[in-house]
Amino acid sequence: MKNFNSIKKVHFIGIGGIGMSALAQLYLYKGKVVSGSDLSESPATSLLKEKGATFFLGHDKTNVSVDTDLIIYSDAVPKDNVERIRGKEFHMGEKSYFEALGEFANQYELVAVSGTHGKTTTTAMLIDVFEEAGLDPMAIVGSLRLPAQAGAKTKSNFRAGAGNYFIVEADEYMRHFLQFEPKILVITNIDSDHLDYYKNLNDIQSAFNDLAVRIPKNGFVVCDPNDENVLPALVGVSAQVIDYTKFLEMASELKLKVTGEHNRKNASVVLALTSSMGFNMEKVKSVLSDFSGTWRRFEYKGKMKSGAIIYDDYAHHPAEIAATLSGAREAFPDKKITIIFQPHLYSRTKLLLNDFAESLSKADYAILADIYAAREKPDETISSKILAEKIKGKNKKVRYFPDFGEIEKYLSENAVEGDLLITMGAGDIYKVGEELLG
Repeated sequence: MKNFNSIKKVHFIGIGGIGMSALAQLYLYKGKVVSGSDLSESPATSLLKEKGATFFLGHDKTNVSVDTDLIIYSDAVPKDNVERIRGKEFHMGEKSYFEALGEFANQYELVAVSGTHGKTTTTAMLIDVFEEAGLDPMAIVGSLRLPAQAGAKTKSNFRAGAGNYFIVEADEYMRHFLQFEPKILVITNIDSDHLDYYKNLNDIQSAFNDLAVRIPKNGFVVCDPNDENVLPALVGVSAQVIDYTKFLEMASELKLKVTGEHNRKNASVVLALTSSMGFNMEKVKSVLSDFSGTWRRFEYKGKMKSGAIIYDDYAHHPAEIAATLSGAREAFPDKKITIIFQPHLYSRTKLLLNDFAESLSKADYAILADIYAAREKPDETISSKILAEKIKGKNKKVRYFPDFGEIEKYLSENAVEGDLLITMGAGDIYKVGEELLG
């Protein structure tokens, strides 16, 4: 396989994904010719086309030019994908997204932001702070940074930088983050998730521990070492462990634009890390106070004609739903809150069914769309109807609709001024909110 410098042409299979599209931008920034395919267009593919990438809608062997040097594929793309087969026929190099990203990022002073919840917001906050400090980091974040943020003229999930640091959001699914060799590791929290891959919480903790023990003695692990879910991940760690909870009071004193206790914790992580690195803390606090969030993280979308306001959020785990709802009530204590939720994955919905019912029942009203299958095959033993019945045991104000059109019709006829609607989930439920604004 050719080394990075000798690669001229790269093809991405699944280029529309938030991580893949960011890596594709990195390759464009480094002067490579980039093409890619996906089953649908997205805000990320539009951004790539603007930057000069060639995008193909759908997978076809003819999408892959015979002079392609390297194929990078999303982990959702199977071995029998026609474009991967084409690559093998012509002896092109092939890497998964995390293999390619890790190989590049490990050349830098790598800051890896891990954790079950809060990775994206914390990563985006860190990018802003490192920018302001003049460190000019390279960075990849699992969302789109909003234009109001420092240095971001348009929404983007990639930051090109010439400095020594690379800030990356490190995903624990399938132990992907073990492709990284960080100097600094953030663990926001550890919770039960991705149980379609992990056996249990102990298995998840072991993966985090495998990463944490890699941090060198002169590095940092920023976490809550008193959290019983995090403590097992710190066994054998030789790096300095920094307790971010000691900075919660400082974070609480800031007038953050992003609401909720979970965002104050995210800010405390940044305060703890940058304090240990010797940053000017007054500047750090100023940047955090100006931080306006990211795409699909309690993002304001607009108002309906009726006066109801619409937000969108990526929450797809019961703990995330609870955190977003708590933040929404803090920001809008007098509004009736309706969550329009699209469960993500059959396995997650089934394994955490009771927890989902508990968190969603706390909304004033819950509307459920069908489960977004993503990488999974349908499972007839679980459905949004089943989840709705579970919620009814706690809160009668819940409805299930089989398609987005019916949800939009119901809300257009019933949502009024004083209502706060939150489209929520890791799939494409955000489209409902966008249609209601039309």
